Amino acid sequence: MKKIVYDNHFNGNEWFIIGIIVVGFAVVWLLPRRFSPAQTTFNLLVGITFGHIIDHAIGLPPFDFYDLGDQSTYQLFDLFTYLMYSPFGYLFIYGYERLRMSELMTVAYILFWAAVSVGLEWLAFKAGVYHYKHGYHSGYSFPIYLFLISIQLILYRMAFARNRWQRSRREEVKKTY
Repeated sequence: MKKIVYDNHFNGNEWFIIGIIVVGFAVVWLLPRRFSPAQTTFNLLVGITFGHIIDHAIGLPPFDFYDLGDQSTYQLFDLFTYLMYSPFGYLFIYGYERLRMSELMTVAYILFWAAVSVGLEWLAFKAGVYHYKHGYHSGYSFPIYLFLISIQLILYRMAFARNRWQRSRREEVKKTY
């Protein structure tokens, strides 16, 4: 695989990443606390984890649909791009919990967040964070975001369902009597 150099300077793409990280975490920090430490950690780490998995699944051979950052090979600063995803996982679940919507509205909410994700990816592409190859474009990411956001919500519900904890507490109370 031939190494492609897109840029050699600290410029727009790095500033875009730093800006998204700072703004995203500032919003998370300024919002009223709604989650336990375990929920907060889960919501912040799921974005990093999913971003890392997908970037390695479709951004590297055999697919190799895009390069990240200034070169086609990974650099140290590319690790910071995964921090960009962290606040979005948190904000998605924050809005979900805050709005307490019906199942039909949940579908619309997931579609909304997938569209926001594609829009932000497109901005990142314009800033030079992503360099698409082999005809790939941000629109192809929409079903990927739909899948990942849905999986995040399913995992969140499984791990932190209110009735699951209430059942276990009731069972503990019964055992003490």
